[in-house]
Amino acid sequence: MAEHCKISAALVAESEERSYVLKVDDYWRAKALLKTGDFLAFAPFSVGGHSWAVNYYPNGRHKDYADFVSVYLLLYSAGTQDVKAKFTFNILDKNGEPVRFSHTHPVDTLTSQGSCWASIKKADLEGSVYLRDDCLILRCDVTVTKEIHSEVTRFPPTDLHRHLGDLLKNKDAADVTFQVDGQNFSAHRCVLAARSAVFKAELLGAMKEISPGTPVEICDMEADVFKSLLHFIYTDTVPPAIETSSNNGAEAREGLVMAGHLLVAADRYNIGRLKLICEDKLCNHIDSDMVATSLALAEQHGFHGLKEACLKFLASPSNLEAMMASDGFEHLKSSCPSVLKELIARTLPAELKATKDLIMAIW
Repeated sequence: MAEHCKISAALVAESEERSYVLKVDDYWRAKALLKTGDFLAFAPFSVGGHSWAVNYYPNGRHKDYADFVSVYLLLYSAGTQDVKAKFTFNILDKNGEPVRFSHTHPVDTLTSQGSCWASIKKADLEGSVYLRDDCLILRCDVTVTKEIHSEVTRFPPTDLHRHLGDLLKNKDAADVTFQVDGQNFSAHRCVLAARSAVFKAELLGAMKEISPGTPVEICDMEADVFKSLLHFIYTDTVPPAIETSSNNGAEAREGLVMAGHLLVAADRYNIGRLKLICEDKLCNHIDSDMVATSLALAEQHGFHGLKEACLKFLASPSNLEAMMASDGFEHLKSSCPSVLKELIARTLPAELKATKDLIMAIW
């Protein structure tokens, strides 16, 4: 610690912005009397309910900074933990305007007795206009951030899907009617157009002039499939027809069949999320009875993920044999002979590459 002397180090002013002006008189005398590591201590001050102090080192705090003037801000409160603070040190010019130190090191979080600091080369300071009449005036700006703990407000989950579902169910303001497999379905052009680029092109384009009383006929689709398609469009939730968790084999099979039909419908109307949901369900429920049907569906409509899952399942000889005995095999054989060629090529051993190439070439 430095020897006692009559060099002045006083807290001059405290602003409402938590700015503290610090005045060092007799700059040259302090430099001559105080060695590296010795300091002048300014009077403590309070910010954010904590006590702070500033130490002034005219020859740096340690030998690596012997050519610098250094200023340290210390959290002076005993036992304090994790105080979040921002600070800057500035030299004030003759007009009282701040000039930033050359080297400033801000710290966000301090603990008891922790410090943050700034420094400037003595040569730069002494050759400047900021050292006036052997007096150096500094300003320390300190901001302490206090965390405010409050109870977390819990909001109810979104019910937009329920409101739109009610809109579909009640047919309020419906302006388009679809006829599917002998049944009529009322809907809203704007909702369908917002959810499907295909519906948008049809209902706001070519079919824009169709009156609400004139049904739009949908061919090659069953009524319950279209109903499930509308359910997803309005609610963005998995249609109940494919969501069954029953252990009943017949019900589970019906859910898979519906997933296949909805996959085709989602692809037809470019509803990407429903397409992914249906394809994922089919990929995760492949068995010997359904694999032929799923493989034919994947091949005919270009569902590459489903096709790959089916081919991997059929890589097992026992699964392949069971598939060939299933009801769907004849349909697969007649509708998609090319995929059977690919299946045969995949199941042959690697050493029969020439045979694979021959099969792919002549079938």
